[in-house]
Amino acid sequence: MPQVFDTGPESVTQDESEARAALVLSLRRRGLNDRRVLSAIERVPRRLFLSARHHRFAYEDSLLPIECGQVVSAPSLVAKMVQLLEIAPNHRVLEIGTGSGYQTAILSHLSQHVFTADRYQTLINLARQRIAALKIQNVEFHHADGLTGLRERAPYDRIILTGSVPSIPDSVRLQLAPDGILLAPVGPAGQQQDLMRMRKTDGEYHSTKVGEVRLVSLRDGIAQVL
Repeated sequence: MPQVFDTGPESVTQDESEARAALVLSLRRRGLNDRRVLSAIERVPRRLFLSARHHRFAYEDSLLPIECGQVVSAPSLVAKMVQLLEIAPNHRVLEIGTGSGYQTAILSHLSQHVFTADRYQTLINLARQRIAALKIQNVEFHHADGLTGLRERAPYDRIILTGSVPSIPDSVRLQLAPDGILLAPVGPAGQQQDLMRMRKTDGEYHSTKVGEVRLVSLRDGIAQVL
C-alpha cells in the first residue's frame, strides 16, 4: 500500500508526491527554471482540479478536458505563462478565465492577491470549492465577463488571459497598474496565436511577442446556461 503523507487539506500518497516531483523535473528540462513558479507547481495537486476519470493523467504534461467544454492547459504552458508574468509577492493579479482553478492556485502562491473571473458559473463554483479545500485564502472569485476586466478591483500589477483574443481589449489594458505586465494569446481561434506581453511604463504600453501558443478563445458575455 502506498505511503500517505499528511499535507493539510488532503492526503497525498508517496506515488503522487513522486509524480509531482517528476513533473517539476521535466519542466526544468524544458528550460522552465523559475524556482518560485516550480515550487508553486509542486505544491498544487493538479489531480484535485480534474474529474476522477482523468486523475491518472494529472501529472502528465498534457491539456485535459474539464467542465463546460473547456480545458486545463498543460503544466508546461502554465509554467511558461506564469513565469513570463514575473510575479512578486506583493502583486495583485487579475486572471481572466478561471477554468478549473489550477492556475489560480499557482498564482495564489506567488502573489499577494488573485482576482479571477469566468463567464461560467459552474466553473467558478467548482474552482472556489477546490481552492477552499486547499485552504487558500487570497483568491477572490467573480462570475463575470472577464473581457471587460474587473474595474471595481483595479488596478492590477499583473493581468493574464488564459484564452485567446483577436486583440487585447482596451478595457482590460487600462486596468494595469504603473509598471504592470499583461500577458495574452492574440490571434484567431483554432490557429496558432502570438503570446504577447504588454508592459505599462510611464503611462505608455509596449508589447512584445514572447512565443506562440494555441489556446481556446475567450468569449465575451456571461453564459446564460452552465
